[in-house]
Amino acid sequence: MPPWSRKSRVAGVLAAALLAASCGQPSGPPPARTDFTIGWSIYAGWMPWPYAQQAGIVKKWADKYGLNIKMVQVNDYVESVNQYTAGKLDGVTVTNMDALTIPAAGGKDSSAVIIGDYSNGNDGIVLKNARSLADIKGRTVNLVELSVSHYLLARALETVKLGLTDVKTVNTADADIVGAFTAPAVTAAVAWNPQLNEMKALPGAVLAFDSSKIPGEILDLMVVDSATLKANPNLGKALAGIWYETITLMQRQDAQGAAARAAMAKLAGSTSASFDAQLSTTHLYATPAEGVAAAAAPELVTTMTRVRDFSFSKGLFGPGAKSPDAIGMAFPAGKTLGNTANVKLRFDPAFMQFAADGKL
Repeated sequence: MPPWSRKSRVAGVLAAALLAASCGQPSGPPPARTDFTIGWSIYAGWMPWPYAQQAGIVKKWADKYGLNIKMVQVNDYVESVNQYTAGKLDGVTVTNMDALTIPAAGGKDSSAVIIGDYSNGNDGIVLKNARSLADIKGRTVNLVELSVSHYLLARALETVKLGLTDVKTVNTADADIVGAFTAPAVTAAVAWNPQLNEMKALPGAVLAFDSSKIPGEILDLMVVDSATLKANPNLGKALAGIWYETITLMQRQDAQGAAARAAMAKLAGSTSASFDAQLSTTHLYATPAEGVAAAAAPELVTTMTRVRDFSFSKGLFGPGAKSPDAIGMAFPAGKTLGNTANVKLRFDPAFMQFAADGKL
């Protein structure tokens, strides 16, 4: 099984992020520069980035702005976000929840310059001996705790008037979740693809809920250190150019598009069929205008309110956080959420807007 490790969380990750943030970031505003390193990990919605490097698209846009941009794979997703938090990476592929609970909670000011996609069925809850989600009450649920799987479970339970207190969770690594679910004693689990596809195909398994029922809530982003971006706005322009050229290419229904998707599958250690199956449950914001609209939509504020409330309830803001408002977030048109004196996550549509306007 390839290491499709997006969203995997481990105990103590917040503490690691806080330590990294305190030890790894220089003081004062960063200088203008030309060399940048962007981290990525394997996930269907993020494979355009390494493909773009392989295909020369990264170099094309970097050269246009006199930059040198290096896309670096970090095999462990959480480690990639920790390295970014520590200042070892200038940007990283990350989910909306983890952007809030790792770098932002660790004191690092980040800007989401690309809203790439949302999970549209890539995450789900699978039950045995069940007719509907309501049958989960009283069960033990295997999942990666404190991940978006945990968030998905909480949101799903709301739809059947249940809460997290109505189930018991057992922390299970994403690499082990399929094996765990095959055990007769395990009757409920939450997972993401490709593991989810394997689990729901098992005899007697029922897909009781998936992320298509909460569209737009599990977002995949490209975030960049805000101070670095301010000092080097051409980095944001180059990243937008890279992203949208690659997304346009991979969606072509011709030989070139098929070749691009096949190359992405190979980079992910997967087959073309498996990769295409993942893309079918990944809603790509295929044009810059769609990305801008997603950033400006009122639903994004609603989503991030839910995400931050869940994260705070699980202690992911650290022991010093007294309320869900502890960490501030900024949205387009001057909208803010939480502590305006401590804004650490910004949804910045400026570079997607440059692409939409043809001004890159």
